[in-house]
Amino acid sequence: MKETQTMNNNSKDTETTERISGSEAVIKCLLAEGVTTLYGYPGGAIMPVYDELYKYQDQIHHVLTRHEQGAAHAAQGYARISGKVGVAMATSGPGATNLITGIADAQIDSTPLVCITGQVGSHLLGSDAFQETDIVGISTPVTKWNCQITKASQIPGAIAKAFYIARSGRPGPVLIDITKDAQFEEFDFKYEKCKGVRSYKPVPKTDETALKAAAELINSAKKPLIVWGQGVILGKAEEEFKAVIEKAGIPSAWTILGASAIPTSHPLNVGMVGMHGNYAPNVLTNQCDVLIAIGMRFDDRVTGNLATYAKQAKIVHFEIDPAEIDKNVKTDVAVLGNSKDSLKKLLPLLNTNSHIDWHQEFKDLYQIEYDKVIKNDLHPTKEGLTMGEVLKEINVQTEGKAAIVSDVGQHQMIACRYAEFNISKSNITSGGLGTMGFALPAAIGAKMAAPDREVVMIAGDGGYQMNIQELGTIFQQKVPVKIVVLNNEFLGMVRQWQQLFFDKRYASTEMVNPDFVAIAKGYHIDAKKVSERQDLKAAVKEMIDCDGPYFLEVRVEKEGNVFPMIPTGASVSDIRLE
Repeated sequence: MKETQTMNNNSKDTETTERISGSEAVIKCLLAEGVTTLYGYPGGAIMPVYDELYKYQDQIHHVLTRHEQGAAHAAQGYARISGKVGVAMATSGPGATNLITGIADAQIDSTPLVCITGQVGSHLLGSDAFQETDIVGISTPVTKWNCQITKASQIPGAIAKAFYIARSGRPGPVLIDITKDAQFEEFDFKYEKCKGVRSYKPVPKTDETALKAAAELINSAKKPLIVWGQGVILGKAEEEFKAVIEKAGIPSAWTILGASAIPTSHPLNVGMVGMHGNYAPNVLTNQCDVLIAIGMRFDDRVTGNLATYAKQAKIVHFEIDPAEIDKNVKTDVAVLGNSKDSLKKLLPLLNTNSHIDWHQEFKDLYQIEYDKVIKNDLHPTKEGLTMGEVLKEINVQTEGKAAIVSDVGQHQMIACRYAEFNISKSNITSGGLGTMGFALPAAIGAKMAAPDREVVMIAGDGGYQMNIQELGTIFQQKVPVKIVVLNNEFLGMVRQWQQLFFDKRYASTEMVNPDFVAIAKGYHIDAKKVSERQDLKAAVKEMIDCDGPYFLEVRVEKEGNVFPMIPTGASVSDIRLE
C-alpha cells in the first residue's frame, strides 16, 4: 500500500484544529490512540519528537531500552499480554534497521505494533546522507503496511491508519518513517480515528453454507481432532472455543502460540503438536478422520512432511486470513471470519458428543510418553538438574498463574511442554521467526502491561546474552520481572541436532560464559545460582517472593535433550521418544 491511498469511514473530529509542529502532532496522535507506554531510543533524526515527548512525560511513559531491537521486543511483550498495540520508536539508519528483527518477529506471529522512525530531511533523501537508510524499502516484506511522511500534514492520517491496520483483522506491525523537516514543520492539526480503509477488508464475512458444511463433517466424525492456534486468543474467543470443544467432546491440541487459550489441565486439552510436541496428538493426527484447524496456519514445525500429513482426514479450517487457506494444507471446508464470531455460530450446529474410545487412544499414548520422557524430565533420578524440573517448581510456586516469557531453544520447548497455563495470554514466546534474544525485553514489556501478574522469563545461556544489555532497562525502570537462565554451557538446540544428525561434531556451540550472577548484581538486581537439586525449591521460592526483579541461574545438565522429536522432513507419526 502507498501512503497516499484513501481513508474512508472515519469518525468525526476528536479535536478542534490547532497549529502545531509535526513532532507535537506525533505525540498528540499517540495520546488520541490511548498510548500510555512506548519503547524507544533517541537519535538525531527523531530528536524533534523526543523534544516534544519531554513535555508530555506525565501522559506517556517512554521506556529507554538499551538497544532498538529491545524496544521492538518489549513492545511485542506489551502487546501480547495486553491485547493492545505496542509502540516502538527509533532514529534513522542503524536505529531503524535495529528494529527490523522485532518487526519481522511481530509480522509472522501476528503481533500489533506501530513503529515510528525518524528520517533525514526530505531534501537529503536518496543522497546517502549521514544515517540515511531506505527503511520503507527494507521493512516492506515484514510489515503489514508502511509509509514515509515528508509533510507534517500527513502525520495524523498516517498514524490513524497505522493503528487501525495494526490492530484490525489479523494483527501485525506497521512502520511510519517521518523526515526531520516534517517533524519541524507547522500545520493545522486535528485528529480523526480511522474506521476503515478502502480496499482493505480486515475480517472476511463468514459463509453460512461453509459453516453448516463444517458442522456436518464434525458431527459425522468418529475420530475428530482439533488443532488450535493463536487465532483463538487474538480473536478473544477463549470462552466460545471452550464451549465448542466441550459440547462436541473433541480432543484438542495446540500450537505453541495457541497455548493458554484453555487451561493446561482441561480434560480435552491433549497437549502440544509439532516438532517437540506431545506424542499422542502428533501420532493421532495421522489417524483422525476429521482435522479441525482453528486460528492456526499449518506451520512446517507443526505439519512435518506435508506429503504424509493427515492424508486420511477431512480438513476443516477456521481462519481470519484468506491467504492461509490452502497455502500449506488443502482444506475440504474453509470457514473464514473472526474466531469468536465463527465459533459462536458453530456451537448450535454441533451435536453433543463424547468420543470416549477415541479419547482413550490419547490416554494410552500419553502413558507411553510419560514413562519414556515426562517422568525423567520432571522427576529425574540422575545427578544433573533437568530443565523440566525447574519448570515444575515454577509451576508450584506460581500456582500456574504466571505469564511465562520464553526465549528460543531447548528451554523454550521445555517451557511450552511443562509450564502450567491457567490464564489466557500466558505463553509469550517467539514462534514463527524463532528469535533468540526475544525473552528479556519481551518480559519487560509484558510486566509493564500487566503489573499485577507474575512474569517469569525463561532463557538459555545463549539467547540471554543476545539482549543482556536490557538488564539496564530493568534496573532503570525498576521492572520486577523474574529472570531464569537455564545454563547448560551450550547452544543447546543446535548441539542436540549436532549430536543426533552430525555425529556429535559440536561445531561452535559450546559456550564459555561469564559470571551471570555478578553481571545481574552489577545492575543492582538480586541474584543467585543453583547447581544442586536440593537447593532448587528454596531458590525458586526466594525468586517468586522477591518484590523486585530477580535473576536465577540454574546449572542444568550439559547434554540433556528435548524429546519427543520429529526430525526435519519426517512424518508427524514418526516421532522419536529417545
